[in-house]
Amino acid sequence: FVKSAPTSVSRLSHHNKYLTSNFIMSGEPFPEIKSKHSLVAKYVTEPIWEKLNRAKTATSGFTLAKAIACAVEFNNQHCGIYAGDWDSYKVFADVFDPLIQEYHGIAADSTHTSDMDASKIKGTISKEAPVHSTRIRVGRNIDGYGLSP
Repeated sequence: FVKSAPTSVSRLSHHNKYLTSNFIMSGEPFPEIKSKHSLVAKYVTEPIWEKLNRAKTATSGFTLAKAIACAVEFNNQHCGIYAGDWDSYKVFADVFDPLIQEYHGIAADSTHTSDMDASKIKGTISKEAPVHSTRIRVGRNIDGYGLSP
């Protein structure tokens, strides 16, 4: 019994190496993106997919496949992508950066400046069509946790 154990372990080790090199390392095939006119369809090209489809974020193990799932599943998405956590923007920057730039009409070298001084907000509200209420949605996450789905 003891003499056969190393052989079994060796076979198992060889099998695991085969699985890892042939399935896990090869990644997923390029998906069919049903939202053909989405920004995902424009920016998730086969070369980008080959480069990023095996990557996972450190925070929550988010993948590019998860990020673009809505564009793959539905045919009516405009953007078609969601970040699973804050490091999705870095890990999948080759997709997120140009997509965000096009969506918001900003240059690649633009920067965001926060200014919370409400006295600088200027605007006019027509007396004929006053605003009775408005809603602003802001989503935040806690560092180290994934974003809400």
